[in-house]
Amino acid sequence: MNKIRPLTNIILSLALIVLVIPIGQTTAQPTPTIQGEILWQQTNGPYGGIVGTFAVNAAGDLFAGTLDNGVFRSSNNGESWTQINDALSDLAVLALAVNSAGDLFAGTWRGGVFRSTNNGDTWTPINTGLTYPLVLTLAVNRNGDLFAGTDGGGIFRSTNNGDSWTMVNTGLSNLRVSCLTRNTSGHLFAGTLGGGVFRSTNNGDAWTPINTGLTNTFVYSLAVDATGYLFAGTGGSGVFRTVAPTQP
Repeated sequence: MNKIRPLTNIILSLALIVLVIPIGQTTAQPTPTIQGEILWQQTNGPYGGIVGTFAVNAAGDLFAGTLDNGVFRSSNNGESWTQINDALSDLAVLALAVNSAGDLFAGTWRGGVFRSTNNGDTWTPINTGLTYPLVLTLAVNRNGDLFAGTDGGGIFRSTNNGDSWTMVNTGLSNLRVSCLTRNTSGHLFAGTLGGGVFRSTNNGDAWTPINTGLTNTFVYSLAVDATGYLFAGTGGSGVFRTVAPTQP
């Protein structure tokens, strides 16, 4: 089965999509700027398909996950990229996350979750207890617990850096989880494909729908700003914002 077709809507609805340029493209030249204007400049890669997810570690290294060619790393603000797929057996990378220790996690189309403890140089599959291998989103809570949202299996939690996983779907009536995020209080939010948004205030033990006013329940992206407002990106209805902050 062609894996790109069923994921098109999900991938194209992520926070940023970059269609990479062919190998051999000349280096992008600086563009003159006007004071106060925000401009874009193409980076030198990565060359490898659709870039659908990013992560940045504390050192400033940038990681890009692609739909067909795995993970790329840049240590110079995107000036150059290196493909880092050693032992990454599934190159359709849909989600990336970094914890406070600098460990890197990759969620994939069929291979579940992989972990790298050496900045992406090598990868190890970490799927004990993860019974649904199609991982659309990853998130790290402030206590270091790792969460994986899957397409059909709901949410899984790991309290030991990915060594094992437990399904945490109490109250979660839609198991197609496309995005996860948290606020500074440690409350978790899950966006689903058809069920709207759910919140957990107890580290994933239970979930409650928070959909009053959310007229489109196909949610592809979530973000919390510095003041605690939650934003939901939907399929066809733009962006919704909570009318009050999600944290005290």
